[in-house]
Amino acid sequence: MRRQGTPAACNNARTMCARRAFAVVLLLAAPALAASASPRPPSLPPDLGAAERARLTAVADTASIAIRWEAEPFPARRDVFEYLLDHPEFATHVTRALKVARYRVFRTKDGLHLDDGWGTRGHFEVVHATAGVRVVYARGDHEARWLPSIGGEAVVVFEYGFAPGSDGRSRVTPAIASFVKIDSRVLSVLSRLAGPYAKEKAEKEARRLAKVFMRVSRAIEDEPARVYDLLRQRPDVPGRELEEFRRLLSLPRTATP
Repeated sequence: MRRQGTPAACNNARTMCARRAFAVVLLLAAPALAASASPRPPSLPPDLGAAERARLTAVADTASIAIRWEAEPFPARRDVFEYLLDHPEFATHVTRALKVARYRVFRTKDGLHLDDGWGTRGHFEVVHATAGVRVVYARGDHEARWLPSIGGEAVVVFEYGFAPGSDGRSRVTPAIASFVKIDSRVLSVLSRLAGPYAKEKAEKEARRLAKVFMRVSRAIEDEPARVYDLLRQRPDVPGRELEEFRRLLSLPRTATP
């Protein structure tokens, strides 16, 4: 038996740490790597202002991961879809009420913050919003039990378009471009090597994300009164947004439970 602290033990420890670090990169990169099948490369919108472009290009040009993912079209009302898109705090109340995701967005004096429920937390802001395009800048970190927290920043470009479906309902086709810059140089290098090994997990994560979008949209389309009632039962849902959402769904007023 080798004593702890011998060269062999140290090498084993370093190997284990390297494997764990690589595993974290796979977890962080998986949803992004799933976009590799998109025929278009990720890019920033052409109509960014000079100050916005300079700020975001600093991240995009040095990104550890740069991807673009196109989702399949699914039924959605434009007014409801854009309301949820422009009210992310309220949107996460909807996903949690429907039990389709653990994401939580909350506002402090510093702005909007995200907690994905799995160890990733950070601050984000919408820095550009035009018809069919939203651009978000985020900075945060991911915490794992067996590694120091991994910090980074990201630029996410969310594009979408609407078209009528064969059933007469409008359908939305979202596309997400993401530039992720990991602070750690070692993890940044590993992230560039992770693609071939992460493909299976990446596809699974991408399907899960698409499923969240579609399940929320389908629930609102098929059972708007049920979705609204679930939201009414949550004491932390902001009253103003709840009332605006009710009007969007054209539902009658209901007595407070």
